[in-house]
Amino acid sequence: MNNRESRKDIRAGARLMKRPKIGRLIWQVAIVVIVLALPAAGQDAAAQIQAEAERLQHSLKDKPISPPDNPNASKLAGDALNEVIQMQAAGKLYISLERLCQITDYLRGVWAVADKAEAVKPGLPAYEAEWEKVSSSVADIDRQARENNWNDSRMAVRAMSEAAQNMTMPLLEGAHGFAVSTEPKGGLFNLGEAQGQADFAAFCTKLHFPRKGTSYPLRSLIPEIEALQEKTTAAFQPPRSIDLHTLFMSLNSALKQARELDATKCYTGALFQYLYAVGYYGMLDAAPLDSSQQSALKSALAAARHKLDASERDDSIAEFFLQKAESQVAHVDGSAPSSDDWRVAKVIIDQVFPAYFALEKPLAAAQRAPGKTIEITLVRWPYT
Repeated sequence: MNNRESRKDIRAGARLMKRPKIGRLIWQVAIVVIVLALPAAGQDAAAQIQAEAERLQHSLKDKPISPPDNPNASKLAGDALNEVIQMQAAGKLYISLERLCQITDYLRGVWAVADKAEAVKPGLPAYEAEWEKVSSSVADIDRQARENNWNDSRMAVRAMSEAAQNMTMPLLEGAHGFAVSTEPKGGLFNLGEAQGQADFAAFCTKLHFPRKGTSYPLRSLIPEIEALQEKTTAAFQPPRSIDLHTLFMSLNSALKQARELDATKCYTGALFQYLYAVGYYGMLDAAPLDSSQQSALKSALAAARHKLDASERDDSIAEFFLQKAESQVAHVDGSAPSSDDWRVAKVIIDQVFPAYFALEKPLAAAQRAPGKTIEITLVRWPYT
């Protein structure tokens, strides 16, 4: 029930208060039920994000993590959850939500290794039984998330939910591949990650974050995705392909996800991933900023903020990237931004923002010349 419907019901209840005593008592109870239901069904998104972060903090205290490769993991995870709460308190809801996704993914992965290692010791059949359980759970959550009515939700929230949903199947497949190629225990972390991504997608569907104004015009982005893929392939040359290998991996991953989401008509998620890819591509040539450039960037950030605040449309995906840029140059913990932080913020303002507003325009009628398509599939060790 949304707030408008709730107010209508309460006004109707006020009119019925003139009925006989029994009727009044019944309706008073009904009003109490409505009011009590509102925080659960329509709780403020900021409070929901904070509550989920605090829930994970309590879980972390009950089940501290200490994987062999990162004995300090519990503290780092706790710090990340504190960062979620700080961002949320500072009004940076979209980037706090993304950070929540990242930590949910990681914690689910580590907990899966700790909780299921004994269960899969007997061998691959035991692992596959665990895999089937998680796969069934993820499929149920995924179906519910895809059936969610997003008409009254912010597009950025939907985009993050769709992006998380798109990750579940590759993680499940990768988990099974690791278990087969290494040992059953080796497939548990990805299995937990798949559950974490599904849980986050479901959490997004429950966020009470009503849409602002009209919707951003969505469409297929395949022409733009393919054009950026061609530019990326051309840029993948030594020595840059070696020196910036991790950045190229992130860029190709974002393009692959954008293409997959576009193919399933999840255009909100596709837009989100495409803009991430634009940012990664921009970072390939981003130069450090001197003090005058930093000052100019602050002015550009203020102008972008004014533009979005004045918008009567749901520009929440642009708002997500603006919050990311703002957080790069003004850390919530008060620490000074690094050279890379300034570069990221400038790429967002100079390249990601223009790309977002350029996509408002209808798809050009001109068709691309036919050519060969190269699809790059990214996998983790030991396959590389």
